[in-house]
Order: sequence, then C-alpha cells, then structure tokens
Amino acid sequence: MPGVIPITEKKYFVSEIVDETPEVLIVGMKPEDGKPNNFDPGMFMMISGIDKATGEKHVARALSIASDPSSTNMEFFVIKSPTHGDHIGKSHFMDVEIDDSFMLRGPNGQFKYDPNKDKKVLFIAGGTGLAPFMSMLRHMKILGSDTDIVMLYSVKFPTEVIRKQELAELEKELSLKLTVTVTRPAPGDGWSGQTGHIDAPMIQKYAPDFIERMCYVCGPLPFVKAIKDAMTALNVPPQRVSADVWG
Repeated sequence: MPGVIPITEKKYFVSEIVDETPEVLIVGMKPEDGKPNNFDPGMFMMISGIDKATGEKHVARALSIASDPSSTNMEFFVIKSPTHGDHIGKSHFMDVEIDDSFMLRGPNGQFKYDPNKDKKVLFIAGGTGLAPFMSMLRHMKILGSDTDIVMLYSVKFPTEVIRKQELAELEKELSLKLTVTVTRPAPGDGWSGQTGHIDAPMIQKYAPDFIERMCYVCGPLPFVKAIKDAMTALNVPPQRVSADVWG
C-alpha cells in the first residue's frame, strides 16, 4: 500500500484472554486513547510489558498483528512456553490479567499484503505464523476481495489449529482453499486430514499453479528456510516469495 506509516508508541490494556490451544494464548488489547493504530496487514508490533511493582518496561518482543487494520483493538497469538530467546514470552503473558498495561511500538516490518496488487496468492503458515495471515484474510473479508487464495497451514497436533471455526467461515466467505497439515499425528487423535511437513510435492499438490501465485510465508526460522528451499526447487523466482520469520 502506498505511503509510509509512521511508527508510534502508546499504551494498551489487555481486553481479552483466550486459552485457544494447549500451546497458544490469544491476547486482545485496547488502546488507552481509544484510537486505532494505522498498519498494513502482515505487520508487527514491538510489545513491552510493564512491571506492576516498578512501572518499568520489560524487554520488547515482536508479535505479528492478527487483527484487521480497521479494528481499534489489536489481537496477538502468543506461545505459552517459548523455547527460543530468553523466555520473555512467559514474563509478558503467562500471568497476564484483564486490564494489564503494555506499551506497543509500531507498526514494523515489510511483510505486507495489498489485495489490490496480488490477485492469486499462496499463503504458507507455521504455528503462530498464522497471525499475519489472519490479519490479511480478515482485511480481505471486509473489502469483499475476490483474491484467489491457496493456504497451507502447518501445526504439530490437531489441537493446535488457531481460530479453527473462523478459518472454516473464511473458507466459505472468501475464495480460500485451506489445507491444514499435522506434522506429529498420533493414533487416536482423530485426525484424518493431510499430515507431514510442507515440501515441494505438497505445494504442487494443493497449488499446482504455484508459479502464477505470489507466495507469502510466516513461521519459525527452520520452517521458513524449508519453504524457501522448496520454492527454489520448484524454480520459483526469489522475488515471488515474501517471508516473515520469528524465533
């Protein structure tokens, strides 16, 4: 989208806490000033918890925005027990309560989506890497976009699908063809869908016209690297792949 969005910092309060999956919390926040923050779908915020005893800010953590830009509140997907970094995720969110305050600085990042630019896309998400795609999909729904979307979403277990019901609704409301793949299937887990890590054959299976699509990828570093390698093996030009990495 044209123009540069200015970076600002302001206080937000926790307005929603959803124990979404065994590994993920959904945290909603409302701005102190009641005004929405301008951002493009796909961008992220730097979030600093505020110590309740001293008022000091914790070390900032980057989280992709899952909400639509038109929403006043912001939504984030938070891993309960991160295995990367210094576990700042725990000190920020594991004991979070409604009305706790945070400082949000942003928006940041070049991982942006303009539905008026790309009419055929391939979205590939790993775990909480779904967040920026939720922002994009929600934005497309509001716009009434007819973008042709193929989406591959990788989770470890069937219980780790975030916003499962909303994704099912978006499949009906948008030109969205969604495939969830489970990388750690187990007997008795009730999963009968796709399994295994996303690779070149899986991309070819669900997006046979991949060469015509702009590809967007978000997830942990090993996941993003594997997808980039798969796209290279499929002879997709690097400029046709936009990636966002966490961890």
